Amino acid sequence: MKKVLLSLTIAAMGGMSLWAASKDADPVLMTVNKKPVKLSEFEYLYQKNNAQQLATQPIEEYLDLFVVYKLKVADAEAAGIADNDAFVNEYAGYKRDLSEPYLVDQSARDSLVRSIYDRMKTEVDVSHIMVERPYGAAATAAKKAMLDSLRTEILAGHADFATVADTYSIDPAAKQNHGHMGYIVAGAFPYTFEDAAYNTPVGEISPVIETQFGYHIVKVNATRDALGQVKVQHILKLTRGLNEADQAAKKAAIDSIYNVVKNGGDFSEVARIESEDPGSARNGGLIEWFSTGRMVPEFEATSFALANGEISEPFATAYGYHIVKRLDWKQVDSYEEMAPRINAMIDRDDRQYIPVRAKTKQLRAKYNTTINQALVDEVRNTITQYGRLDTTLVAQLVKDERIIITLDGDNEEITVGDIFAALPSHFSALPADDANGSFMQRLEEVADEAAVNAERENLAKENMEYRNLLNEYRDGMLLFEISDRNVWTRSKEDAEGIKAYFEANKAKYATWTAPKFKGYVVFATSDSIKNAAQSYIAANNIANENLVEALRSEFGKDVKVERVLAAEGDNSIIDGLAFGKPAPSPTGKWIAYFAHDGKIIDQPEEVADERGAITTDYQNALEQEWVKSLKKKYKVKVNQKVLKEYKASVEANK
Repeated sequence: MKKVLLSLTIAAMGGMSLWAASKDADPVLMTVNKKPVKLSEFEYLYQKNNAQQLATQPIEEYLDLFVVYKLKVADAEAAGIADNDAFVNEYAGYKRDLSEPYLVDQSARDSLVRSIYDRMKTEVDVSHIMVERPYGAAATAAKKAMLDSLRTEILAGHADFATVADTYSIDPAAKQNHGHMGYIVAGAFPYTFEDAAYNTPVGEISPVIETQFGYHIVKVNATRDALGQVKVQHILKLTRGLNEADQAAKKAAIDSIYNVVKNGGDFSEVARIESEDPGSARNGGLIEWFSTGRMVPEFEATSFALANGEISEPFATAYGYHIVKRLDWKQVDSYEEMAPRINAMIDRDDRQYIPVRAKTKQLRAKYNTTINQALVDEVRNTITQYGRLDTTLVAQLVKDERIIITLDGDNEEITVGDIFAALPSHFSALPADDANGSFMQRLEEVADEAAVNAERENLAKENMEYRNLLNEYRDGMLLFEISDRNVWTRSKEDAEGIKAYFEANKAKYATWTAPKFKGYVVFATSDSIKNAAQSYIAANNIANENLVEALRSEFGKDVKVERVLAAEGDNSIIDGLAFGKPAPSPTGKWIAYFAHDGKIIDQPEEVADERGAITTDYQNALEQEWVKSLKKKYKVKVNQKVLKEYKASVEANK
């Protein structure tokens, strides 16, 4: 199934429905092959069509196009296209994608964006200790308990945070910073880490938190108003991994460069030549706007301490020696400017799931998603008594048909067997504690999925906007397939049909203003091969349709064949072969050539002589013939009262 959406329009549209503004109902505008078509669907596509037109199309004119559109869809449905597996699977994918925006709590998303923006106005000085996040319930609990115990010791004054960080933290930077990260800003770290930093009071230590990197405790040392953002240029001489002598040479080099730029040298030009930072050197050392927490501390401190236009003395970081020129400074951008960037940032990390989880929680309540806790306890006891979860126990549990999750609506019921059938295969070899944890996690996931799927199925009933968009995709897919069958593929494959069409309409294509050479040109890599090819064709009486294959088989890559249709002046080789012009000097691989079975014709003789135009016209003829048959095959009945009222509402709102 080709992923092409065909519809009456492709442009997006906005605005409120004119009909909906004055009517609560969504009446049936027409029936096509006894299938009702709601007014909202017609209006949706009519408005989209007009959004891309220079002038508003009259409703009656558009109605004719819409009816043809629906007739083609009806023909696709009658042909069974909507029931084949390829269509069903592709449509399910579109349906899932189109529903995603409706399965997010937009108010929670907006609140999250605002919260992050407000945090950007404050910077937090933090220290942290990170330990590994092991696999397995028992190991996880032990590691978290250990970190929580360390937190208790630090808070009680029995241990020093920096010393504990040196001993236990797996953060590689802890060896240098003893767990002290300095000031951070919102959006620079995983959300749970950021949340702990911004919600923990100064002087306190957060509870144990989890990120994708491990388990952490976060100590808040201080807060301050955000320093804003700076834009700088820099020149770097790398020293990492060098011996003392080479490091000294780099220091001498950066000092020399400093004297050049301090005395008026062009900073950008010097950076392009001398800087060993490949990312910025090509741009004259430019580093675009950055805020606190984005650079190593020494680089950050120097950049913010400079005045605009000021150049720093050389200074060292873990990377090497730098010179920085500050170009500009600004405070945090406005909310309107930052909101799109914050939204993009949310989509790149775990924050994106917060509005989704909020919506899922609402949906579980909406559909009264209920988990049978007594049965949950019984299953957990079974796993505990068995001592592990292995393939034997899973095979037994998959057969358990007792209902463990129920939902309102279509009375969906999920069994114990459904839960265990959905467990990934690696969960079939776990100790009891881990198995119970995996079971509970999957149970909640299935409950969430069931509520979301229930909403996805109901969306088309409850949300007119979504319903119309979904119908457009479905009908567009059907329209593509049925049009391909009846027009596009047929016009390419129906050789007899297109030939008959050309013969019947030959006069239409008698429009050439000059004669053309029609035939073949055979190219060769040498005169001897050219002569051999001519002799081979003559001796074997090779038909034109077999010419390419026969010459390739005999002469390999030393010969090529081109079919040519060209007027005088179109092709210099043809001018020499057919129109008495001087032959061009041979160049490249193909230094010899000859014409085969060529002649001069005044007008097209066959379809191949004007294939593009003839094929297009033949497609149009097939289209017209098809539409004519559709109008006879399927009955269309328009509710003139509804149409009249809609036209009146459009006129009234102009």
